[in-house]
Amino acid sequence: MASDDHRFLSSSLYSTGVLVAWDPAPFSADLSQWYNKTDYPIFAQYQRYRRLHPLQPFYILHPCFEWQLWQRIQDNMAEPIQKNPPSSGLLGTVLMMSLCEVVHLYEFLPSQRKTELCHYYQRFYDAACTLGAYHPLLYEKNLVKRMNQGLDRDIYTRGRVTLPGLSTLNCTRGAESVPARTD
Repeated sequence: MASDDHRFLSSSLYSTGVLVAWDPAPFSADLSQWYNKTDYPIFAQYQRYRRLHPLQPFYILHPCFEWQLWQRIQDNMAEPIQKNPPSSGLLGTVLMMSLCEVVHLYEFLPSQRKTELCHYYQRFYDAACTLGAYHPLLYEKNLVKRMNQGLDRDIYTRGRVTLPGLSTLNCTRGAESVPARTD
């Protein structure tokens, strides 16, 4: 959104559907601190885009969303993790989990193909994209693996993870009543 390389304001890729933007905020920043000092010029781009496409749904994630997600990751790990925001991949996944009953992810957990491709939209290869350099990717992947309701075989052969939508979860049911998966 901030880079001219992606032609955010003019590309047809961004002219339909629902758009969601986010910007990493410091862990302890309040809303006004974040608004006045974003890492990327998302508000200026948002305003420009809204003038060009006033009817298109376009949202900006509240910065507490990323840190609430970071806290859920931390709550599920035995050791402390660095306070860097979750990846856009996990942010988008959780957003989709709030809208859908089932979410399928492909290659979030690497399959037997073992690609080091960073993003589907660019030809940039780096192991840090799989293992995590800035984002807590290793911890994100561990959590997603634990949440997977599909078969381990699907992860290995197809790179596919099956996650439940948030509306389908019953948090009052004890863990002992959840049937074990058989691969």
